[in-house]
Amino acid sequence: MPDTPVEPGGGGRYSPDMETRVAILEHMAQATLATLERIERKFETIDRRFEMVDRRFEAIDRHFAAIDRRFEGIDRHFEAVERRIDATSLQQRADFRWLLGVMLAGWGSVLGALGGVLGVMAHGFHWF
Repeated sequence: MPDTPVEPGGGGRYSPDMETRVAILEHMAQATLATLERIERKFETIDRRFEMVDRRFEAIDRHFAAIDRRFEGIDRHFEAVERRIDATSLQQRADFRWLLGVMLAGWGSVLGALGGVLGVMAHGFHWF
């Protein structure tokens, strides 16, 4: 649209065309203001929803913290059980070694006694 000079008209401050333009601009400003107010209300609603979600996440975090504390207690219990199992395992190994030593010594004694008996028999029967 080509530029047209704006000259004051007969009755008002501006020409009738300019009055119409100003009225349209004022109407657009009011519509924009109403739209901005609607957008602001929606953002406030969204903020409230996010606050609700944050509170829910905080509650979930508290629940997970409680579960973590329970698992820490269970972990401590299992560590104690593992220490007892390790101590029992060491004791069983010591007992096994002692029993193995006793059995080998017993078999050695039996074989030694058998050798002695055979030696006495060989001497008595004059095998040597």
